[in-house]
Amino acid sequence: MDLTIYQAFLPHDDPDAAMGFYRDTLGFEVRNDVEYGGLHWITVGPAGQPGTSIVLHPPAADPGVTDDERRTIAEMMAKGTYAGINLATKDLDGTFARLQAGDAEVVQEPTDQPWGVRDCAFRDPAGNLIRIFEVH
Repeated sequence: MDLTIYQAFLPHDDPDAAMGFYRDTLGFEVRNDVEYGGLHWITVGPAGQPGTSIVLHPPAADPGVTDDERRTIAEMMAKGTYAGINLATKDLDGTFARLQAGDAEVVQEPTDQPWGVRDCAFRDPAGNLIRIFEVH
């Protein structure tokens, strides 16, 4: 099989905050911004990687989700326990310094983990955990 990762989905609860964070703080390209019925789907991705994107979506728009489930999702997003993504960089300390100087909420400073990786963690405006790994 020849499979690649094309899109990953992360929820957002404020399209302006999500756009600002992923575009201005992380430096991702905005590839699409679709508004329908007052809801926004925003597709972003790293420059130079046009085949990989993150779709920031309104979780309330998912079909089949009940009102109780929507409340649970909103509660989990507020606590920062609903969704996350792992990113990678060759310069973890430089990336951390730039993100810390911006509006990113620091969860973990650069740390050498006992399982052999070095990483840090932030939360986006919706509470999604963004873990950044140092790769060589």
